[in-house]
Amino acid sequence: MSQENATKSNLQSSAAPLTSAALTEDWLAVVIGLALFALALIALTGVDALGWVVVASVWTSPDSALGPISKAYAWLGGFNSFVLTYLFLLAVLSAGAATLKADVRRFAVAFTVVFWIAYASWVIGSYAHFAAVTPADLKKFDIHWSLKLTNEGGYLIALIAGLIIANFIPRLAEWLKPAVRPELYVKIAIVILGGFLAVTVASRLNLATSVLLRGTAAIIEAYLIYWAVVYFIARQWFGFSREWAAPLASGISICGVAAAIATGGAIRARPAVAVLVSSLVVIFAVVEVLILPFLADAFLSHEPLVAGAWMGLAIKTDGAAVAGGGITESLILAHAASEGVRYQPGWILGTSATVKVFIDIFIGIWAFILSYIWTNHINVTNDGDKAKLAEIWLRFPKFVIGFVLTFAIGLYLSLSMPAELAAKLPAAMGQANAFRVIFFILTFFSIGLSSNFKALWQDGFLKLAAVYLVSLFGFVIWVGLLISWLFFAGVRPPLAA
Repeated sequence: MSQENATKSNLQSSAAPLTSAALTEDWLAVVIGLALFALALIALTGVDALGWVVVASVWTSPDSALGPISKAYAWLGGFNSFVLTYLFLLAVLSAGAATLKADVRRFAVAFTVVFWIAYASWVIGSYAHFAAVTPADLKKFDIHWSLKLTNEGGYLIALIAGLIIANFIPRLAEWLKPAVRPELYVKIAIVILGGFLAVTVASRLNLATSVLLRGTAAIIEAYLIYWAVVYFIARQWFGFSREWAAPLASGISICGVAAAIATGGAIRARPAVAVLVSSLVVIFAVVEVLILPFLADAFLSHEPLVAGAWMGLAIKTDGAAVAGGGITESLILAHAASEGVRYQPGWILGTSATVKVFIDIFIGIWAFILSYIWTNHINVTNDGDKAKLAEIWLRFPKFVIGFVLTFAIGLYLSLSMPAELAAKLPAAMGQANAFRVIFFILTFFSIGLSSNFKALWQDGFLKLAAVYLVSLFGFVIWVGLLISWLFFAGVRPPLAA
C-alpha cells in the first residue's frame, strides 16, 4: 500500500463505528477534563494546585517566552515550569493509555517527542512578529510590523510541523504513532473549555442588561442564518459531502477551532476535515483583523457598539475576535476624542467579547443536536432503520456531557458564591484553560502527523477555501453587520467622567 493510500485509510478509519475501546477513550476524555477542572477549583480554598502550569507569552526575547501561570510559582522559572507540565501530562496520559490497553512504554516515549515539538510550535507562534496584533502591542515590543496571527497562529505552526514530519520523515511519523491521539486530546480540551467560558460569561454580566439581551438575540439570529446558508452553499454549489459541509458551517457560524472539531466529533468525521476547516478559519481571521476594524472606524465611529458587536459576529476565532474588538475600540475612541467625545473604555471590546462568548456557548448545544440528527436520520445503521435511543446514546460524543457539566458548574459557582470567592474563579479557570491550549496544540500536531499532504489536497482543500471565501465575504460579514445594526444601533457607551 502506498503512503498516500495508507494515510487515507488511517483517516477513514476514524469515521468507523464506535467500538468499546473508542467509547472508553471518549469517557477517558471526560474523566481527565473533569479532573483538571476540579484541580483548578482547589484554588478557591487558597491552595494553588495548578499555578505551576506553563504558559507562553508573546515575546521578542526567548527568556520571556515561558513562565508559570501563577506569580506564586515565579521562582520555578519558565523552563522548570515547562518540564513540570510535561511530566504531569506524561503521568496522566500514560495512566490513560493503560486504561485503553495500549503499550504504556511506547506511548510515553512517543508522547515525549510529540509534546516537546508541539509546544515548541506554540512558542514560535507566540513570537511578537507573528502574534502581536494591536498598535499597543507593537509599541510594547518595539517592533514595526507583525503578521497579526495572534498566538493562535501556533496551531498552524504545529499543524505544519506535523505535516512536514508525516510527508518527509515518514519513519519518524510511524514511530510517534502511539502518541498520535487527536480525538482524545481535543475532547479533553473541549471539556475544560466549558468551565472557562462559564466564568467568562459570568464576568461579563456587569454589562448593561440591554447589551446582553441584544447580544443574545443577535447571535441566535446570526447563527441560524449563517449555519444554514454555509451548509447549503457547501452542499449545493460546491458538491461537498455532509462530512465536510457540517464542520465548515459550524466553523464559520460559531468559532473555527472548537466548533469545527466538536462538530466533526459529533458526526464522526475524519480528523483531517475539522483541522483543515480550523486552519482556514485562522487564516481568514487574520485577514479580517487587518481589514474590519478600520472599516468599522471609517463607517461606524458614531455607532461604537454596532462596531463592537460586528467584530464578535464576523471574526471566527476567540483570540482574533477579541483582538479585532480591541483594535476597533482604540480606533473609535481616538476618533471620538478628536471630535470632543470621550467614551468610557471597555464597552466596545466588552461587547465584542460578550457576543463572541455567547456564540461559543452554542458549541455544546449544537454538537448535541447534530449528534442526534446524524445518528437518527443521516448515518443510520440497522439496514436503514432509524437508530434507537440506545444507539443514539452509544454514538453520542460523551465529551459534550463533560462540556455541559463544566459550564454549568462554573456558571453556578460564579453567580452563587460570595464575591471574594467568585473573584478567584477567573484565575482558577485560567489555569485550567492553559491545559486546554496545550491539548489543542497536541491535537493539531497529531493530525498533521497522521496526514499526507497530497491526500489532504485531493480531499478538496482548494474547494474548501473557495466555500469559505464565498461564504465569509459574500454574506457572513455583511449579515453580521446588518444584525449588529438592528440590535445595537443607537446604544452607546457611557461618557467618561
